[in-house]
Amino acid sequence: MPRILIVDDHPLVRTGFAQLIGDCPDLEVCGEAADMAEALRLIDSDSPDLAIIDLSLAGGSGLDLIERIKSRNPDILMLVASMHDETLYAERVLAAGARGYINKQEAQENIIRAIRQVLAGKVYLSEAMTERMLNGLVDVRDEKRDIERLSNRELQVFELIGQGVPVSQIASQLNLSIKTIETHQAHIKKKLGLGSAHELNQRAIRWVMEQESR
Repeated sequence: MPRILIVDDHPLVRTGFAQLIGDCPDLEVCGEAADMAEALRLIDSDSPDLAIIDLSLAGGSGLDLIERIKSRNPDILMLVASMHDETLYAERVLAAGARGYINKQEAQENIIRAIRQVLAGKVYLSEAMTERMLNGLVDVRDEKRDIERLSNRELQVFELIGQGVPVSQIASQLNLSIKTIETHQAHIKKKLGLGSAHELNQRAIRWVMEQESR
């Protein structure tokens, strides 16, 4: 049974999520945290499968927490549940390492759907945000032609980047050095006409989402 950690600085929100998840026979709440320090402690002690994280936390931001969890515990999935504007933060939380974003005001069934979708290894965003990201700023046909230029290894690295896997873990998973992965990243950026690691992350995330939506 998937174990879920709830990270939110509002007790009523934590209680609401815990009751909602507790009503699902296939899901289990393993802990609740009000701030970053407590969340990191529970992640180390309880090893949840998924952390539901608010962006506004006592003692730090949810984005900082996502990055720290991804660095320390890369196997833990993360879903952001927040009141902030999805159009401003969705891409940021995905780039940081989370696998989804849902507004707290969504219907309860949508929240459970988001949890299950992330647990299944997919990205969850609202339909409007998914369409916005998939469309992006690049013509889809041109983007496909660019990606077809990648070698098999480069495509493999590109997909792992889009899944939010850190460079060190990509190197370990592919049995390659970090320097070799960084070289692949440089080649990918050149072939796709990208100027920075941030642009590479965004393009890779969007490509993974497009594959998962088919």
